[in-house]
Amino acid sequence: MKTLAVSVVTPDGPVLEDTFQMVSCKAESGELGIMPGHIPLVAPLTISGVRLKGENSTDTLAVNGGFLEVRPDKVTILAQSAELPSSIDVERARRAKERAERRLQSKQDDIDFKRAEMALKRAINRLDVTQQ
Repeated sequence: MKTLAVSVVTPDGPVLEDTFQMVSCKAESGELGIMPGHIPLVAPLTISGVRLKGENSTDTLAVNGGFLEVRPDKVTILAQSAELPSSIDVERARRAKERAERRLQSKQDDIDFKRAEMALKRAINRLDVTQQ
């Protein structure tokens, strides 16, 4: 079975370098499934999990936006941040989720709702990835 080289890079450096049979992720235009031989593509990613299907297992990665670049034999994800489930502090993510929910419910004028909403999405994504 053919594979794709997958590289996930953040401003802090590489998070993952490996080969997989399929990459599933959520672009702003919708869900994408990429297999070897896919046409070249560049797409902005949403805050979501990226599923990486190997021969005997499926890995998941929490990605907070960024871009996906696809070539027939390689997928590169350039993200603001990306975390493997093993590196996510679940308790910290829960606290961040609760904090963001409180901010959104407070309806105070000085709250940056867009920022609180993004923080909530990131926290939920991190929790979702650890539960898969």
